[in-house]
Amino acid sequence: MKVKAIAGLLLSLALFVSACGSDDEATGWVDEEVTFTADGLTIHGTYRHERGGPTGPAALLISESGNTDRNGDNAVAGPVGNMRQLAELLSDKGVASLRYDKIGTGKTGLGPYSQRPMDVVSAVYTTGAKAAVNYLAEQSATDKSRISVYAVGEGAVHAMALATDTNVGAPKIHSLALFQPLPGRYLDIITNRVRASAAPEALNTWLAAVDEVRTKGTVSKTLPEGLGALLNPGNVKAVLEADKIDPLVLAAKVPAGTPVLLTCSDADKQATCESIQPLAEALKHTDLTVVDLKGVSHVLRDDPTDNVANYAKQDPLSPQLVEALDAFVGK
Repeated sequence: MKVKAIAGLLLSLALFVSACGSDDEATGWVDEEVTFTADGLTIHGTYRHERGGPTGPAALLISESGNTDRNGDNAVAGPVGNMRQLAELLSDKGVASLRYDKIGTGKTGLGPYSQRPMDVVSAVYTTGAKAAVNYLAEQSATDKSRISVYAVGEGAVHAMALATDTNVGAPKIHSLALFQPLPGRYLDIITNRVRASAAPEALNTWLAAVDEVRTKGTVSKTLPEGLGALLNPGNVKAVLEADKIDPLVLAAKVPAGTPVLLTCSDADKQATCESIQPLAEALKHTDLTVVDLKGVSHVLRDDPTDNVANYAKQDPLSPQLVEALDAFVGK
């Protein structure tokens, strides 16, 4: 009898532990694989939310330009993972998030654009971002008055496009976090880099190519190898469409009083603190916080070299960035 009693007690304990485990699995933060559509394209993403949790704030995360997926992983730099880390950091602060594979990346692929990849221009990425923020707004756990957008690099352009979207039914964006954003028109940014490093003859060739693109929409096939990698007949359509977007014009249209976090870094040649000053000026009508990061790379980690070879080392996000977010999330 004693053996049976002990066996019964152990069974009861096992059931109790099992029940507790089920409760733990039924609550807490989860990464849920989701899909939504944008103009015929099925987009894959990760919705990180608290299962069984209350309605609360939610953020859309938009990755850097190029072949960069939902997690910040890049075909050139490797498994960067900074956007996944950002999602986890936000959930620690009670903010749900949606990050997604842009067209041509991760599980999303090219979809209907597979036979016409040159038609993938900036507007296609913005359409994807709009579909993503609509999906986030439709979730029952999302407080529709507390939707924010966090974006890195060129993603900031699409973030501001969402914040300035006046179409009927477009979700209202409560706040924006723009990490190391593009500070000007696409070709102007590249021109500044060419000007800083190229010989006078190469610079003149580049300036002539930029003028041709902007006035005729064409580009020579005979640009020198280094310049031809930046601008060529294969990418001229995408470059031209991206160049038409002026971040300063978008910034000026962000609704007054919107909480905006804008970061720059002395280590990031793509978004130096000097170069973003015009953008900060264009955002002065918002509730703007500018954070000058020291020794932080373009992927938001401590690395004063900002060496692409270090991007995939999976280091934690910079404590400077974490501190800035601590002060910003509750705005």
